[in-house]
Amino acid sequence: MADRGARAPSLPDDWPAQLDHPILALNHMGTFDWDLDAGLFHMDTQAYEVFDLTPEEYDGRPESLAVRVPPAESSRLDAVVSRAIKDGSENYGTYFRIRRRDGSPRWTHTQGYIRRDETGRPRRVVGIVRDATQELEDSEARDLRDAQGQALRRQTGVVQAVTAALAHASSVQEVIDVLKDTHGIPNLGATSLVMGLVEAGRIRLVAEGPAGSFVPGTRITRIDEPYPMGEVVRTLSPCFIESPEAFAEGYPILWPHITDLHITSAAYLPLIAQARPIGAMGLLYNDRLGFSTEERAVLVALGSSIAQSLQRAMLFEQEKDLAQGLQQAMLPRTIPSVRGADVAVRYRSAAAGGSLGRDIGGDWYDLIPLPGGRVGAVIGDVQGHDTHAAAVMGQLRIVLRAYAAEGHAPATVMARASVFLDELDTDRFATCLYAEADLATGVVQVVRAGHIDPLVRAVDGGCRRVPVEGGLPLGLSAEFHSLEYPVSTLELDPGETLLLCTDGLVEQPGQDLGDGMRVLIEQVAKGPEDVRDLADRLIEVADERAGDDDVALLLLRRRLSDTVQAVGRLQQHVASGDPEALALGRHMVRAAVRAWGAGDRADEVELVADELITNALMHTEGSAIVTLRVLGGTDRRLRVEVEDSSSALPRRREAGEDGVSGRGLLLVDRLADVWGVEARGGGKAVWCEFRVPEKDDGT
Repeated sequence: MADRGARAPSLPDDWPAQLDHPILALNHMGTFDWDLDAGLFHMDTQAYEVFDLTPEEYDGRPESLAVRVPPAESSRLDAVVSRAIKDGSENYGTYFRIRRRDGSPRWTHTQGYIRRDETGRPRRVVGIVRDATQELEDSEARDLRDAQGQALRRQTGVVQAVTAALAHASSVQEVIDVLKDTHGIPNLGATSLVMGLVEAGRIRLVAEGPAGSFVPGTRITRIDEPYPMGEVVRTLSPCFIESPEAFAEGYPILWPHITDLHITSAAYLPLIAQARPIGAMGLLYNDRLGFSTEERAVLVALGSSIAQSLQRAMLFEQEKDLAQGLQQAMLPRTIPSVRGADVAVRYRSAAAGGSLGRDIGGDWYDLIPLPGGRVGAVIGDVQGHDTHAAAVMGQLRIVLRAYAAEGHAPATVMARASVFLDELDTDRFATCLYAEADLATGVVQVVRAGHIDPLVRAVDGGCRRVPVEGGLPLGLSAEFHSLEYPVSTLELDPGETLLLCTDGLVEQPGQDLGDGMRVLIEQVAKGPEDVRDLADRLIEVADERAGDDDVALLLLRRRLSDTVQAVGRLQQHVASGDPEALALGRHMVRAAVRAWGAGDRADEVELVADELITNALMHTEGSAIVTLRVLGGTDRRLRVEVEDSSSALPRRREAGEDGVSGRGLLLVDRLADVWGVEARGGGKAVWCEFRVPEKDDGT
């Protein structure tokens, strides 16, 4: 401490100040009086004790205190006093360290009051000095406790945040992602994370971090091997390793492989669910030694939360695998290739969009090859999202396929399926749409049981909804004795695509079905031309929407090439009892045959068409619809169809010698190359084909 002035001729009358007071002594406070002019620094008995000096060791000059006050502390203290004097302050206070007689440090605190004369010149400093070691130790302890409390609260907050995030994890990988997220384990101060799952007496490592910290040979280890994760699984108790030495001593096989991580401590936690270990987790630290009781409790709580989330995720994955396997078993394993058509089918489960429900539903699709180059396309949806819905769906799909393969008309297929579902031991109903397509002609017969309408995309990309008159859902129509399913007929031109789907692709939260259909029509119109790419795109949209319903989708596109193509088509309505309409029908046939270059067979075609029209008008109560088509391709043919409203099939009859009837079908069979009968709604269509090869000039 510097001398503040030369010695004055005389000291003040009241020097040194008498500051003795019982309270000062009780608090181990000494007093001093510093005459700045004389340069003398007087201390009382208690002050001597604070500085650990005896009166014989001190000559009254401040420089003599250097034996106890280190130079750095003396300079700092001198600066505090000088600043207070220059600033005009009345007092100052500061902490400084002294070195006691035995060499140990002691924190000291001093407060001084600066006395000035009438001119403001400083003359004396009177103050106190005290031992502040215990005070600062208590303060440091409080600061340490506060810091530990803050750290504990932060760790508790992290555990709560991690627990909340784990509540949404539905797979083991999602649990791992939560733990490695910036809001997870890193906020607990851990440098590295390892996690393993118990499988058949072994621990399989499923996560480690950071990248590159994997220890060779530890991907799969036996539980009885000397590794910390195996130990906590065996003992069902956490293991806290509080120093590098303890780590090296306790696990000498593992320690050499992690020395580069500079690990100073580690916490290994058993992951216990329902009283059995399902895995273990290790948190490794490089900036701490030891764990307090509170920190251990927080980490154990974290381990318990992770174990519960892992078990839930593992059970969910097992249930998901089981449900997906059941769902796939209920759906067709393969879709048959169809000559003349491109087909794409897709199924999307509701859980694929992120729901935590059972990953199974009652939606299905099917494609059924039928005789005569025809194909049946089915789309349906059984009520509910559970294994029962899937089981009903599987039975219903098989029944529909069997009825269609037997050759029943579409309306009959649907009615019989409804009766089957009603007689089944279930309270579920199902919506369904069945479309039977003749790819040679493009004629598609559609029946609908409470299902949404189909869509047709044109060659130019335009898309339209095809209204189909429908009946009640399967199961309900039989229960209410309303098994009538009207048949609608549409024509699918070459290059056009028929789209069948379940309502999961259409319905959106907050929108009605009509709005959803309009959105779907826009998506189809803007989608890729290839049916497989279009199907993928529509499923991607459903995934982005993350709906709560599953989706089944079937696309059937009639090819432009390598198939039979209709290159011409005419149609005429012939009313019963209308001779003029009958004449117009005959004229249309005659003109079309010649216009399409089939003049060589004109008489045959006209005679057969006239016979079919006459039969329809004579043996039914309604009118007839006559359709003529030219089917192109490798085998060019002219096709005649006569459709009526009677479901009674034509029968061949032997005509007597004088009989004027019974020869109609005989003529058809003899003159046409091939003929047949198809059910059309509530009626039928009798058709026949004539080969009309192109001439050498290409006509």
